[in-house]
Amino acid sequence: MVDIIRSADLTAIGSNGGLWIAPQNTPAPADPVTTPADPWLPAGAISDDGTTFGFDEDSTDFTPWGLTSPFRTTITKSVRTLKFQLWETSRVINASVMFRLDPAALTPDEDGFTRYAETASPEPDRRAWYLLVLDGDTAKSLYVPQGEVSDRGDVVYKQDTISGFDLTITAYPDEVGNTVYHTDKVPATPAYSGS
Repeated sequence: MVDIIRSADLTAIGSNGGLWIAPQNTPAPADPVTTPADPWLPAGAISDDGTTFGFDEDSTDFTPWGLTSPFRTTITKSVRTLKFQLWETSRVINASVMFRLDPAALTPDEDGFTRYAETASPEPDRRAWYLLVLDGDTAKSLYVPQGEVSDRGDVVYKQDTISGFDLTITAYPDEVGNTVYHTDKVPATPAYSGS
């Protein structure tokens, strides 16, 4: 008979978490389950849809003459993305990444108004991103040293809808060729008892 081994402690539900943003190549927090310190800035509330860690890959198969299945496959594209909706649209760091502006450009004037314009010729705006996903004693962090907003959704202003910034972040390779760094905190599970 086959023993089916299952452990609920090894599953993950994104029941809570946070997102922080910093200048490009800011080092990841030393302790992945504490609040990141300056220069990391919190993005605040994220929609209840949570965050999606995306994989976009293409490959090419090589099938030799006389065979019907490939004997080699090579990856020709491998992109990692983070997708989320930021609900705190008045938070400076969120407006900064949404509109590709330096946070200093969003300082209110003497009358309390913040004025800015969107350029028709945006320049690259890479930043460091740190996502922490919590589920009880389980934690997972994703650190992107060089990520950029590569897709923006529409912002809806409606009576029965909270406005938000729908963003997709594309992770670019850092100096050593890595795009995303992972840190997992998983509780110890009981040894297999044979039952």
